[in-house]
Amino acid sequence: MDVDSVADELYGLRPAEFTALRERRAAEARTAGDGEAADRIRALRRPTLAAWASNLLVRARPDEARALVALGDGLRQAHRDLDGAKLRELGRQQHVLVAALAREAQRLTAEAGEKIGEAARAQVEATLHAALADPDAAEEWVAGRLGKALSAPVGFAAAGLGEEAGARHLSVVPTTPGTTEDAPRTGKAGSPRAKLSLVGHRSGTRAKDRDDAGTARTTPPDAAAARRAREEREAERREAEEREAERREAEERAAAARQEAAARQDAARHAVEALEGAEQRAREADLRVEELAVLLKEAQARRDAAHGTVRETKERAREAEKAARQAAQHAREAERLARGSTRRGR
Repeated sequence: MDVDSVADELYGLRPAEFTALRERRAAEARTAGDGEAADRIRALRRPTLAAWASNLLVRARPDEARALVALGDGLRQAHRDLDGAKLRELGRQQHVLVAALAREAQRLTAEAGEKIGEAARAQVEATLHAALADPDAAEEWVAGRLGKALSAPVGFAAAGLGEEAGARHLSVVPTTPGTTEDAPRTGKAGSPRAKLSLVGHRSGTRAKDRDDAGTARTTPPDAAAARRAREEREAERREAEEREAERREAEERAAAARQEAAARQDAARHAVEALEGAEQRAREADLRVEELAVLLKEAQARRDAAHGTVRETKERAREAEKAARQAAQHAREAERLARGSTRRGR
């Protein structure tokens, strides 16, 4: 069984899903007769929440990961060249990029159904700073197999300029024994290690793995029993570390849940206050509408009365005009009669 492919698969999972699949893959390798692969798979450490977030970030955003690695190279070169202006500019870019990547890791984990709190985010930022300062730490980060967050360096010069300083930051799964320093590291197609090329392979660890494997074939029974006892103690220690990591992550999730609950309570309180204010304004508006409705009825009544007065006045005016015409007619007839009488008298 290809241990690299299994490691790529496992470290892409949420921490809660890691252990069960690791045990299943180890059992499959043992059933297939590959005891060495089974032991190596069983030795893979369950990632902490911050390590998983860092792995998720580099797998989901390989271009941004390359940008961070290139920025670290530029910072170290500027430090060696004593180029103050370039150091200041790259330092500004460093703060911007680290903050943006930490926010992106927090967003990606939330999308994956596992929110991380501020403590885990701070560990993600520490991992990014370690990758900036040390090429070996950068190589381990871009492999996407961190078991726990890397330690942030104390000062760029102390943490990044010495090529040998990388061992302080390393906390990931080694590659398959037998790989030489000159040979390219290969992994599952599409994995971050296949996409990103960095320097500083750790051949010493791999050589030690080869020596251990060779020693195991020639170890006397008593020494083999002692070795098995050590391996069992080491497995128990790893399990205890995993349980402790699970406890810390549960505490972080609980703290994040409390913060979210408090934020939701504040939002609910503000919403209730806004609702009460809106209801009060609605009641005031209703009262105003009622007042305006009464005023409207009164105005309509006055309008109707005024129109009635206008109609009565028009009617009286027509009657007066008619009476005036009749009076004028009578006057003309009386005048005509008077003129006729006058003529007859002559």
